[in-house]
Amino acid sequence: MINLWAVAVATVAAFVASSVYYSAFDKLRAGLLGTEPAAGSRPPAWKVGVELLRSLVIAASIAVAVTRLDIAGPGTILLLGLGVWLAFPVTILTGSIVWDDVPWRLAALHAGDWLLKAILVALVVGLWQ
Repeated sequence: MINLWAVAVATVAAFVASSVYYSAFDKLRAGLLGTEPAAGSRPPAWKVGVELLRSLVIAASIAVAVTRLDIAGPGTILLLGLGVWLAFPVTILTGSIVWDDVPWRLAALHAGDWLLKAILVALVVGLWQ
């Protein structure tokens, strides 16, 4: 059975971790996009909502995988997080580099965020079963 509390905590943890991650790399991201860093500005409420929804989707999906595959133990849980990261965000971001000429450094920046989220979420939902 899926632990809804674990999904909720993982959702919030992923959202917060992602916010901290992009705050730390704000200047780099702005440079890669050719814009000014967004110092002190807050994103519109709808973007915050979309990001929370994205975090919920990843948390719920990993929780389903942990439950259905009966994954236990920190090592296996970390492998699941790494596998999710490689199978989805890395694959999609690689396609954006190849087909849409997205700068590889920008894609790598986003991949780092997704690695953080995938492992964090996997650990929260996997260890809190």
